[in-house]
Amino acid sequence: MSEKRDRADDALRRRGETDGRSAGQIPRPGPRPTRKYVSKSDMVTDELRELITDRQLSPGTPLRQRDLAEQFDVSYTPVREALRRLESEGLVVTDVHRGATVARAESKEMEENYRILAVLEALAGTLAVSKMTEPDLTEIETLCRQVAGCHPDDSRLGELNRQFHFRIYACARSPMLLLLMRLLWRSFPYGPQWGRPHQESVHQHAQLVHALKRRDEEQVAAIIQEHVLGGIKYLPHQGATS
Repeated sequence: MSEKRDRADDALRRRGETDGRSAGQIPRPGPRPTRKYVSKSDMVTDELRELITDRQLSPGTPLRQRDLAEQFDVSYTPVREALRRLESEGLVVTDVHRGATVARAESKEMEENYRILAVLEALAGTLAVSKMTEPDLTEIETLCRQVAGCHPDDSRLGELNRQFHFRIYACARSPMLLLLMRLLWRSFPYGPQWGRPHQESVHQHAQLVHALKRRDEEQVAAIIQEHVLGGIKYLPHQGATS
């Protein structure tokens, strides 16, 4: 995998140079845990998704099938499948004339996604309350403290925040609901928490944990909705879309 990643990085740098960008504009991905992939399509999808969500491929970047096939040392078929999957996640857009590019996050679309996510996460939180065990609560509290203990610029913060939320929602025991929420989270290029002050999240997380411990379904749903919808005001150029 490291050899393929090196080839992918080299090809990305070459493409950046031909597009008028310096090689330094696309940073080298950090070390990642070794994964076992079911297929080449899975591998290409995962690698491209990480390059996009880690901001190493900026919005509007062309995703040419020939270049990607060369980068990942695969045929065109896994590349086409990967681009279709990422398009369904909202990370890639395809134009008949221009081909595939990294999606641009429009404020109006992101606001709609926040509103959908608020409904789904509130439902998941409500379902989780009655099914949550004491060990579940212990793990959730631990993750809450880890998020609170991070500096706002800590590179671990985004992943810890995701783990905290999905550890709660996993208690709903609804695979379909989890799938839909994961899909929506991926539609936010930098995560749904992007732009929100860290201390605001920490405060709302603590309120949520307290409501979960009291098994208060109504309060859990209200806190989650307020937390998710609160991200709308931090969208860029929000005033232009209202």
